[in-house]
Amino acid sequence: MAEITKVRTANREEWKALRSRYIGGSDAAAVVGMNAYVSPYSLWAEKTGSLPGFSGNLATEVGAYLEEFVARKFSEITGKKVRRANQSFLNSDYPWAIANIDREIIGEDAGLEIKTTDTMNLKKFRGGEYPANYYVQSVHYLAVTGRQRWYLAVLIGNREFRWFTIERDEAEIAALMTAEADFWEHVKTGTPPEIDGSSGTTAALTALVFQRPQRGFQGRDKGDDPGPVALETLEQAPGQAQSLGP
Repeated sequence: MAEITKVRTANREEWKALRSRYIGGSDAAAVVGMNAYVSPYSLWAEKTGSLPGFSGNLATEVGAYLEEFVARKFSEITGKKVRRANQSFLNSDYPWAIANIDREIIGEDAGLEIKTTDTMNLKKFRGGEYPANYYVQSVHYLAVTGRQRWYLAVLIGNREFRWFTIERDEAEIAALMTAEADFWEHVKTGTPPEIDGSSGTTAALTALVFQRPQRGFQGRDKGDDPGPVALETLEQAPGQAQSLGP
């Protein structure tokens, strides 16, 4: 039986250091290629320490500010009481994974994921649907926490509020955890995943090229030359991107 551990950190810096050593819920969609901004390769570069991770922007800052409002709106509409979960969850069955959840549902074996998004994404919610990356993140949390149900509350462009229920599905959990385990092997061995033509991969390869040591007039030193792989791969990427098309 899996052992689930709850870990508290003293401050945000300590929490960020802890999270960097695992695959988190917001990383899960990138692992399976369902993140529009982060690819498996760029996530690998982050987790191996080759590149810094995403530090946030105005959109994520606004999302954090509105999180409490969305949680209260969810409670108001559903009648369900929620509380903060001020700790990280670890699961012995998935030693590479961590869960930092937005809220727990009081009196129910369930959790809540809170999202804010732009009105431009409204079309993604037509017909009762929601973005695939939200689903993958929720499946990750179901796996790590062992809960039976996950709720998703979304504020869309400060104009519409939607909420959804995601039931525990063992087959979906197994598929995602298998993909995460395979990805983590790449991290542990330092072996990059397959290059794709995504913008995330291209940005990561470009960053890796430009952080290479600068060489002076004395010529290059073998000791500080990371090799031609990153540059050669970057040059190949556009052709690979074309092969992904119809």
